Amino acid sequence: MLEEIDAWSPDELWCLGDIVGYGPEPNRCCQIVAERADVCLIGNHDLVALGTLDVTDFNDEAAAAALWTRAALDEGSRAFLSKLEPSAVVGDVELYHASPRDPVWEYVLSAETAYLSLLAATAPLVLVGHSHVALAIGLDADDLHGGLAPAGTEIELEGRLLLNPGSVGQPRDGDPRAAWLELDTDARFARFRRVAYPIEQTQAAVRERGLPDGLAARLATGT
Repeated sequence: MLEEIDAWSPDELWCLGDIVGYGPEPNRCCQIVAERADVCLIGNHDLVALGTLDVTDFNDEAAAAALWTRAALDEGSRAFLSKLEPSAVVGDVELYHASPRDPVWEYVLSAETAYLSLLAATAPLVLVGHSHVALAIGLDADDLHGGLAPAGTEIELEGRLLLNPGSVGQPRDGDPRAAWLELDTDARFARFRRVAYPIEQTQAAVRERGLPDGLAARLATGT
């Protein structure tokens, strides 16, 4: 994915959080994001890894991964994550890990939540993460339109929009490829991108570290 992004040569790289939490290389992930991201948010999995959120708020697999990650984080990663916030504003774009109403916890997965999220924001373009599901939802007057955004989906940046790039490491929309969003604010368009990677290598690393096998298995299905 980083090779594809480098080939596109963006002016800035934005990360919407959950840098750590499920994967086998949390410190490497923190290092890469710290080096590359111009804007970076903190997610709920980052917060639980720091001990800011209680692990009892997570399901069994996520909790086990969080405790392993908490022990694995080095001081550099902790220092990097500790400086982050769950929301940001860049020009006329609002960025949230989860949603404008609750930047840490609320999942935008229903029409009602998307509608209320757009009403809660003031910027014409809202970016969210958290759900691991790529979305493109627009609001014209009181009419909501859009939904899932599979690979190759292109959106004109007109009117009010809520976009979720999907997830690099743990997609949940049935496509196991790493997801990212190409956003061109000058040409006023967005393109949803997916990149295949050797999933079996990551699965092997997850299992070698003793993380829950379900976290490895679901990488192959994107669910």
